[in-house]
Amino acid sequence: MSGKSKRLFCFGYGYVCDYLGYDLQQQGGWTLSGTTRDEERRNELLARRIRTHIFDNDHPLTDPVSALRDVTHVLVAAPPDRNGAPAFNMHADDILKMPNLEWFGYLSTTGVYGDRNGHAVDESSELNPTNARGEKRARAEQQWLSLFKSHGLPVHIFRLSGIYGPGRSALDSVRVGVARRIDKPGHKFNRIHVDDIVQAILASFEKPNPGSAYNLADDLPAPSHEVIGYACDLLGLETPPLIPFNEADLAPMALSFYKDNKVVLNNKIKEELGVALKYPDFKSGLQGCLEAEKYAEEQEKSA
Repeated sequence: MSGKSKRLFCFGYGYVCDYLGYDLQQQGGWTLSGTTRDEERRNELLARRIRTHIFDNDHPLTDPVSALRDVTHVLVAAPPDRNGAPAFNMHADDILKMPNLEWFGYLSTTGVYGDRNGHAVDESSELNPTNARGEKRARAEQQWLSLFKSHGLPVHIFRLSGIYGPGRSALDSVRVGVARRIDKPGHKFNRIHVDDIVQAILASFEKPNPGSAYNLADDLPAPSHEVIGYACDLLGLETPPLIPFNEADLAPMALSFYKDNKVVLNNKIKEELGVALKYPDFKSGLQGCLEAEKYAEEQEKSA
């Protein structure tokens, strides 16, 4: 993709969009814009020449026609509420009227598959969420796909496993002393490094297939206690004790993650989009995070 005259708008310009936007800026020829929920973040993005609008469940875009007029690519990363995607509920008509739209993406979650008792799921598997978070994402998926079916909106769904990357990984939880090694025999999680999310989205830009869904997951689902243990090894810190699941007294949010047990297959992004994962497992991913941190420190010292 040449990037000539391309414009990306992100509903929810957060962690993933930061990395995607950086890659597009490196390509050149892209204009970036999007939304945030607070003024401090808005000012931060404006300082980086990213046109930013306030948007949340209670505040629609003040001038959606102007904000979206020249946009060619839209990515929705903002989380849904009980009514689905706020961007859909407030701005579906505005999005359908966009004159230059070429590609539309929605960041969902593999939680829409629910609990499979350790069995595998792919993109053809039935959606059967087992918690409120997964139900909201499934509802939002159906909202956006309804616009593909009724109006040809070029929708692409990305079902993300646990997102991690620099500044948001087991390394960080270990450093601040909040990491716990929970042992639930037979339970595994898939993960996906933010760099691999970005490369899958960019590959979809190049090979759009409206109406498609893609699992973004690594090749090695693993128990969380193994990930924490490896992070400790990388940092040279003591490994926390292993706590049996039934003794862990987990918060409701953490507990919900342990209710779902499945293996997420990622063949489609490899076969259809040609993605070769930069970080196919948590070990290479955590090593990559550590290297990125060291590089950032060196750049800061030399600045």
